[in-house]
Amino acid sequence: MTTVGKDLDRLATHARLQEMAKSPYDLTAPNSLTPERIASYRCRAAGIDLLYATQRVDEPTLDTLQLLADESGVINQFLAMKKGAVLNRIEGYESENRQVLHTACRDIFHPPAQAPEASKQATDELAKLRDFLTELDDNLLLNDKGEPFTDMIQVGIGGSDLGPRALYIGLAAHLLPNRRVHFISNVDPDDAHAVLQELDLSRTLVNVVSKSGSTLETLTNEELVRTAYSKAGLDPNHYFLAVTGTGSPMDNPDRYLRSFYMFDYIGGRYSATSMVGLVMLGFAVGYDAVIEILLGANDMDRAAEEPEIRKNPALLLALFCVWNHNFLGSETMAVLPYSQALLRFPAHLQQCEMESNGKSISREGEPLRYDSGPIIWGEPGTNGQHAFYQLIHQGTTIVPAEFIGFRKSQYSQDIMIKETTSQDKLLANLLAQSLALATGQKNDNPNKRFSGNRPNSIIIADRLTPYSLGALLALYESRIVMQGFLWNINSFDQEGVQLGKNLANRLLTHLAGRRKDPSYHGGDTDLAGWAMLKAAGLMDDEQE
Repeated sequence: MTTVGKDLDRLATHARLQEMAKSPYDLTAPNSLTPERIASYRCRAAGIDLLYATQRVDEPTLDTLQLLADESGVINQFLAMKKGAVLNRIEGYESENRQVLHTACRDIFHPPAQAPEASKQATDELAKLRDFLTELDDNLLLNDKGEPFTDMIQVGIGGSDLGPRALYIGLAAHLLPNRRVHFISNVDPDDAHAVLQELDLSRTLVNVVSKSGSTLETLTNEELVRTAYSKAGLDPNHYFLAVTGTGSPMDNPDRYLRSFYMFDYIGGRYSATSMVGLVMLGFAVGYDAVIEILLGANDMDRAAEEPEIRKNPALLLALFCVWNHNFLGSETMAVLPYSQALLRFPAHLQQCEMESNGKSISREGEPLRYDSGPIIWGEPGTNGQHAFYQLIHQGTTIVPAEFIGFRKSQYSQDIMIKETTSQDKLLANLLAQSLALATGQKNDNPNKRFSGNRPNSIIIADRLTPYSLGALLALYESRIVMQGFLWNINSFDQEGVQLGKNLANRLLTHLAGRRKDPSYHGGDTDLAGWAMLKAAGLMDDEQE
């Protein structure tokens, strides 16, 4: 099974799509959105429907996108990834050289697993988690006063915060009684203080998440929280949990009540269905709900193996992104959930997409001759309609959109006003925005004229549950890695993040040096860094 990709512009299908892009399907033409088109341009997997009649594609375009998928070998590469191929690498250059096996975390339902060793490790960690949660539920694990724990703080940053936080907020309707989770991610001390001041620390567990056990922001926040526990007369070692790599500095039973493991083959932004997210989620919603999340994700992972694009929603979304971005020239894309519970889901996708596909070299280390990942952003509707929708309807920039909705509300607490429920109104707005972007509006008054032809898709399921949220998460994870395969880039490292960390550490060395010794002068070797500290008012000039 091949793991070798080709540059997008060297595929034979590329020239054909360029020609098609000169006159893409016109959504504003008479009878462009027929009932037949709307009904047939629909793809379903793991309980999620993808409606794509409002994309600027027709049958010849879809056929050619199918050829693009076949020629690029995207599905073969996806299958190779799931089986453990070393895809986190750049040919001929130093790189992480790792497998990419986030899918193994949930490949536990249909033996044999595609990557048996990794799935066995996931199963072992789940068993540890089940035992831990059983102890909590049966009041076998109590605080120093013999009381049950009611709260948990998750301390982590990046993939150890964004994905898990998005899932927790998404499943707030499923919280166990007397269980809440709070998050500290930003190294800004005000973030930690705002969380800590609201809690009874004696009934609060702290889950510290860092694969390396050396992430500066996380370790700083951990020590800040440990200090708060000590000041409250509590032994932090009786309250702190660790999710980390085996053998890391945090893999220390003397400092942590329990430890759970994460593995090198799972990147941070793809780690929400590993112990990175599941320890916290298990505490909040229980073990059975955790299994439902994993089942939904696994069902979508399996659907993403389908080579026929009209039957594979993840592959379709990836191809639409490439079509809109590389051939129709859209530089940005909005993800617009019509569900307040998905408040932080776009933020997670910003990281997952932009950290994965914000690359400018191929997997052979050559400069790309075409654009890679678009800018991702979004907010929940209908609030967004009163904020930025003006731009996406009438602005000069075309912003493709992905609307996410659910036919039923989570709490089923709704009332009828003017013959419709609030959920009816929410979904009517979602569908109306999709149609309005696609078809536009003709009017003699240019102020009321809408050009239309603004492509979008609708992702809709029955209700936001642990299962459907797991499926939605996996849908986007697969879409993102498939886009990377189509662009022939490494979607699994993040050297741009490392550069900023290294420079920050250099500046911190200057601040620490001056604090220890007023005569310290780092400007001799770091003129720019020293000057920036001075210009920002962070360096005392008295010793200059």
